Amino acid sequence: MAQYINNPTVPVLYLRPKRAAFDVIGNSIDGGVNGVGQSISMEMSGGGRVTAVYEQCVLQGDDTERHEVVNWLGARGNGGFRFFNVPIINDGIGPFPVIRGKRRPIIDGISHSDGSLFSDMSGYSQATVWAKLIDDAAVGAGQLSMRVYGAARPLRWSDWFSISHPTKGWRAYRYWESSKTGEGVETVGGTDTSFADYLLGIGPALREAATADTRVELARPMCVMKFAQGYTLPWDYEAWYQSRPTLQFVEAF
Repeated sequence: MAQYINNPTVPVLYLRPKRAAFDVIGNSIDGGVNGVGQSISMEMSGGGRVTAVYEQCVLQGDDTERHEVVNWLGARGNGGFRFFNVPIINDGIGPFPVIRGKRRPIIDGISHSDGSLFSDMSGYSQATVWAKLIDDAAVGAGQLSMRVYGAARPLRWSDWFSISHPTKGWRAYRYWESSKTGEGVETVGGTDTSFADYLLGIGPALREAATADTRVELARPMCVMKFAQGYTLPWDYEAWYQSRPTLQFVEAF
């Protein structure tokens, strides 16, 4: 039986890919040919599957653990019936604030209330921008009403985001149209936080019904995926254990 929740997350940044590509491949059926020889296609409900490709991950000779990760990915993913949570790395284009000269989807090093850190000197981390649904949405919905907190710019064009559904697990979406419906300040966790409300046209369609107040992640959204059909990930390398593997994923159903 397919397992959509409690899947491991692919450590994409650790594998240092040199190129990435994300898409939503449409589902359609051919409606025949019209009188001038043009094919007529009809889009099916659901709007296709999310795909992710990470090319030329950089593995050097002394990257023992990175080679182990690639081995593990192949062992788990080959065959296409075991799933992963795959991040979509949107750090440089999302509506995130610029902190210390760089756009930051996530801030870390947050201390305890007394100013102390963990024993390894690390701290807590949290997203700089996040959102929630402000209306219920049915499965297959093509629109969402969303309240966005802390955005450094208005939502425009197309940002990726994800929702952790109780049954379908992490699913990634992007919007193709946005309109602001309101803005203001709301007290969140005892802190006054600015927000803006939007009505978004999304793709693909919502994979599972979601209720108002469902959290939405805009920082490094994730999608439950499997290896693309016909793809396998071997462990291979050239002299001195150098390797540049490519990872190919497609949304899992």
